[in-house]
Amino acid sequence: MTTPSGNPEDAPFDAGLQPERTLLAWRRTALSFAVAGLVAERLVAGTLGPVLAIMLGVAVVACAAGAYVLASRRYRRAHERLVAAAALPPGGRAVTALAAAAALIAVTGAVFVVGAGTLR
Repeated sequence: MTTPSGNPEDAPFDAGLQPERTLLAWRRTALSFAVAGLVAERLVAGTLGPVLAIMLGVAVVACAAGAYVLASRRYRRAHERLVAAAALPPGGRAVTALAAAAALIAVTGAVFVVGAGTLR
């Protein structure tokens, strides 16, 4: 299979496009984590103050952006190795970045719940 550029190495590796679907899933997940971080920032601004809330929001968005970039890099490396019939590269950095984003969102949610109880 060739692409419009005529380079067969740019063509999808398999007919099912599994690596491409995986990349899209990682991208959607990273984007949803970034949005969740921004929403969490908005929710805790009254409890933590705007500066700390913005710092948490920026940290979550940075982790999500890192996961987005790492997933894209992993896809390119995996695609190149699949075309070359080589072993797949080890991975795990994108998972770590999203786990950090999830932990920050969880901390932000806990602060919101505890802070909401003390405001009453």
